[in-house]
Formats: sequence, C-alpha cells, structure tokens
Amino acid sequence: MDRFEEMRAFAAVVDAGSFVRAADALELSKTAVSRLVGDLEARLGVRLLHRTTRKLSLTSEGEVFHARCKELLADVDEAEAEVTARADQAAGLVRVNVPVSFGLLQLAPLWPAFMARHPQVTLDVTLADRIVDLVEEGFDLAVRIARLPASTLVSRQLTSTRLVLCASPEYLRREGSPAHPSELARRVVFAYTLLATGEQWSFEGPAGAVTVKISPRLRSNSGDTCTAAALQHQGLVLQPSFLIGEHLRSGALVEVLPQYRSMELGVYAVYASRKHTPPKVRVLIDFLVEAFRLRAWPA
Repeated sequence: MDRFEEMRAFAAVVDAGSFVRAADALELSKTAVSRLVGDLEARLGVRLLHRTTRKLSLTSEGEVFHARCKELLADVDEAEAEVTARADQAAGLVRVNVPVSFGLLQLAPLWPAFMARHPQVTLDVTLADRIVDLVEEGFDLAVRIARLPASTLVSRQLTSTRLVLCASPEYLRREGSPAHPSELARRVVFAYTLLATGEQWSFEGPAGAVTVKISPRLRSNSGDTCTAAALQHQGLVLQPSFLIGEHLRSGALVEVLPQYRSMELGVYAVYASRKHTPPKVRVLIDFLVEAFRLRAWPA
C-alpha cells in the first residue's frame, strides 16, 4: 500500500478522533482506514495509537510521527497547489521548431507581439526544415507545412499555401513562356530538394492531372536560394505562395501557366498531445491561429 495513503489515513484518524469520522472525511470505508493504519504500524514496527472502546490516544512514538506527518502532508498540499496555480497560467519556456523560410518571413515578425501579450512566457525558437521528433528532442510545438499525414501527434491548421510556378518577366521575354507543363522537362528550373514529390512536379489542369519529370539546373534545400536564382532571370521555380507572394505582388515574378495549378499545402501547429496541454503552449497555438486568420497570399 502507498506510504502516503497510510500517513494520510493516520493523520485523519488523529485529527478526527475516530476511525469512523476519518473514514467519512477520506471517503473510504472504516475497514480500509483501519487497514491502512494497521499496515503503517506493522511497517514501522511500533504502535502509534492506543485504542479503547471509548477513545483513541497517541503513543509517544505516535506523537512524534503525527507531527512529522502533518509537516509532510502540508508540504505535499503546498506543492500541489503551486503546480496547479502554474498550470492555470501561461508561464515558462516553450521550445518551438519551425521551417527556415516560413520562420524568417512569416513567424519572426509575430514573436514580439506574442511576448508582449504573454510576458511570463519565454520562447526558444529553432529553425530547421527537417522533421524533428517533438518528444525525443524536447520540443513543445512545431510548425509544419505539408499534406499532413496520419500521425500520433495533434495538429491545428493555421493557414494554407499553394505551390506556384513562376519566373521573372525578363526571363519569359527572353525564353518565352511554356504552353504546357510537359515543356518544363526541357527548361531551366530550380528545384527545392525537400519537396515531398521530389523532382516530379505535379499540376491539375483543364484536362486533368499532369506530372512532369524535371532536370534541375540548381537543386537546393533552401527555397530562398531557388527564388533568388529566378529573380536573377535565370529560370523557373515552383515555390509556396508564402515565400514568393511579395515578388508576385511587386511584379518581380509572375505566375506561369496559371491554368495549371500545383498542390496546396496546409500550415499546421503540431504538438504531442491534446490532453493536459500546458497553458503556455495553448496560448501560443491560439495566438498563431488568430494571427494567420486574416493573413493571405496570392491564391
């Protein structure tokens, strides 16, 4: 039997003055309380209580042990109250993993506003495009951009982004705009190596799905690197709208083959469990959902 339960039962009997009243206070049977106190005495090898038909009284050993029990039980109650109070407020360190480009362009401007709203929360933000193991690597939250597969993790969608085929106007004037995705197999293209479909670019067009095998002139695990090459009028890229949205708005890049749309990806806040989510994590997720509710990129 748990030592804490034995101590709790003993202290309750002493405080209540009887096994019956202690049983009522603990919501246990009188037999269970008697057994707990008896097990405690047997384990300690001493008698703690004098029992008569009329009253209970402490032995000298019982007086010493009761005083210590009260101290220990009070410490436990205080510790539980402290933890409960902390659990009810957003405070402490939150470790977050985010993709590099999305983290720099879209999330970095948001962190100051979150910290101003929740001054007791400290952020530790790691930028990495690899898929981290949240539990093994000690992250509280990750932002992922994907067609999110089935997982043991819990997720909330923040927004979505579409892969857009684009190039600079100067490149298109010089080389001409392709008339069909199949032409991309012979064009200069810059490919993001972490794309889930690899070097197969897929589109949905007027006649259905089209997939083309590309031969990239440049491969990179950085979408910014691919985009920089396109901005220098060197070829075509397939990049998410969150990354190239400003370039499309300014006209530095233009969408190519708009009648053929590539895949749409969700942007998710991913965390280990919906049960007992700490307030510090919950308020961060709610903040991100709110921040991206009105944020949009070229569709």
